Amino acid sequence: MRRTWMIVLIVALFGACGKRSAVEVEGEPKKAKAQEAAEPHRDNYIEEANVVELAVEAQRRAGVEVAPLAMGAAAAEVLLTGSVQPIDSKVSEVRPLARGRVTQVSAKLGDRVQTGQVLAVFDNIEAGELASQHSTAQAELQRLRVQQANAQRQAERSRSLVSIGAVPAKDAENAEAEVKAIAESVRAQEAAVAGIASRLTRFGVQPGADPGNATASIRAPFSGVVVKLNVAPGAVIDPTMPLFSIADLSSVYVEAQVFEKDLGRIRTGQPTQVRFEAYPGETFTGRVVSIRDILDPQTRTAGVRIEMPNPANKLRLEMFATVELPTLGTHPAFTVPTEAVQTINRRPIVFIKQDALHFAAREVVTVGEGLTKEIVSGVKEGELVVVKGAYQLKSVFLSRQTGEEHEH
Repeated sequence: MRRTWMIVLIVALFGACGKRSAVEVEGEPKKAKAQEAAEPHRDNYIEEANVVELAVEAQRRAGVEVAPLAMGAAAAEVLLTGSVQPIDSKVSEVRPLARGRVTQVSAKLGDRVQTGQVLAVFDNIEAGELASQHSTAQAELQRLRVQQANAQRQAERSRSLVSIGAVPAKDAENAEAEVKAIAESVRAQEAAVAGIASRLTRFGVQPGADPGNATASIRAPFSGVVVKLNVAPGAVIDPTMPLFSIADLSSVYVEAQVFEKDLGRIRTGQPTQVRFEAYPGETFTGRVVSIRDILDPQTRTAGVRIEMPNPANKLRLEMFATVELPTLGTHPAFTVPTEAVQTINRRPIVFIKQDALHFAAREVVTVGEGLTKEIVSGVKEGELVVVKGAYQLKSVFLSRQTGEEHEH
């Protein structure tokens, strides 16, 4: 009997251990699965196994085309950094035409101004003196004209008296000579008055203005941007002093530095592509107009100027620029159209065709920003890369990921 109880106890203990083990084994996968589900993917993570499935008809509608990745010749480029500068021949220094004292400054540094716009106003000392001379000359001209009229009347009387024999003919001749002399004086004085009036007009002062209130305006010679300002109200100025510098920014230079080792790879007249941090994704075109003949002994670089149009005045002075100079040389590389490279989670990817219906997203390393991009790594030679319709595949890829997240 005692032996029978011992057997029953042993069986019970083994049964309990078996149930505990089964519970532990069964619970562990559930716990691991819960932890795995709770742990989200990293933002910049792209699984190699992420595959897009797209029916043949859908591929046709999306314009999907593939091409085997093959080694080709890629154009070598020189990348430079620079900044926007005005073109020297399109910068003008504005000076006053006369001495005076500034009463008002209307333009500020960096302002855009139009042709003829008033930049400053000043009391024109020379214009005041000229206005006074103009008044005096006008008075003298009026006196001469009165004298001319009197002499004309006297000559007519002399001719009448000569005709009746009341005075000798010599008196009439003297009167006619005096009329002619006064007429010459009138013409000379009229020329003097016109000359003074012209000088006043150049100063922006109307002839006949009050000599004590002769102000003049300094105006913009053309439309542009004020890049220098050397005047303030109250300053005494003269024609030797540059008060403003105005730059026409309808076209600009991008000034950059090229290293000595790259000088042999660039040339004057070469087309360029320029990008600016202010306009991401936008490319501007220009051409190399000059390469300095003197190297900086410290940096071993030479200055390069790229001239480029400035549409809608988008480019501002001192803007930071990145310049891409395609060179005459080439090197072997894998290249694909730029549209083949898409961005997912801030990573560049291409789609690789696996079979008739499936395309795998593959992360790659690329170089270049033109019509084609060079693939440095991530894809093997001969793999079928989607060269057209990659954006549509990206849309399907992202919509599928969104759907999977909702299921979780």
